[in-house]
Amino acid sequence: MQVSDATALPHRTHRLRWWKEAALIVGFYVTYSWTRNQFGSARIAADGIPEQAFTNAELVIRLERFVGLYHEETLQELFLPYGWFIQFWNTFYGTAHFVVTIAVFVLLYIKRPAVFPQWRNTLLVMTALGIVGFALMPLMPPRLLDAPCDRFGGACIASELRSDEPGGDFGFVDTLKDYGGPWSFDSEAMAELSNQYAAMPSLHIGWSTWCAIAMWPLLRRRWQRIAVFAYPLATMFCIIVTANHYWIDGVGGLIILSVGALIGWRFHRWNHTRLDHRWERRQLDAVRHPAARQ
Repeated sequence: MQVSDATALPHRTHRLRWWKEAALIVGFYVTYSWTRNQFGSARIAADGIPEQAFTNAELVIRLERFVGLYHEETLQELFLPYGWFIQFWNTFYGTAHFVVTIAVFVLLYIKRPAVFPQWRNTLLVMTALGIVGFALMPLMPPRLLDAPCDRFGGACIASELRSDEPGGDFGFVDTLKDYGGPWSFDSEAMAELSNQYAAMPSLHIGWSTWCAIAMWPLLRRRWQRIAVFAYPLATMFCIIVTANHYWIDGVGGLIILSVGALIGWRFHRWNHTRLDHRWERRQLDAVRHPAARQ
């Protein structure tokens, strides 16, 4: 049977499978857990002196001072007198990061199925790059610079960057410890399960910006679009005022988001082209050899 080049073939329909998306998320969480156990704060500070994480923090501080933008401690100090305000941002830091991202992930699956794979790929690649960054560059956050070394801090490590004032510290306050929040790193279980040196790049900034850009086409009102882009800005303020990150960690988050989008969208295009070609071959075979399909 001859088949003309003009033969009309059925269009391939891409179907999303919720269980596949759930499996991807679980797989990435397992990978993150393994990486945390291999390169996390509990392993790095196992000998009681986390020099590598502290040294990396010094490099970041020197870079920020070089460009004249080392002002995190000053910004935090402005808001420390307002306990309720700090508690709010402690809660925001520990909850919005996951709740908002999961909510946007589900909304994209339901409301934007045509582009959901691209955005899912972007999120997964970005997270993978973040995991690599945590492993290659463990970074002590500002809140731990003056904390005891047996609590993952750097107080026992000499540094010329410390203040010349009596006490000789960096001046940051661990707001979660001093003001309270939804959890505490003081518990042994939390200390073992968390990677307190997972600061560079900031997934808080990467994920929040991903949420804002992905949600933009779904929003029609101006106030909604303003609010959605205020979210990553609020997140940047949050990670600084709580001393969980340096501002440059946020830049790192934007970089891995950009690279994640580039890789994620290209992979989607390559994968769809591959699946389209396979579908066309199968349909042509069915037309040429209908008996084989019986």
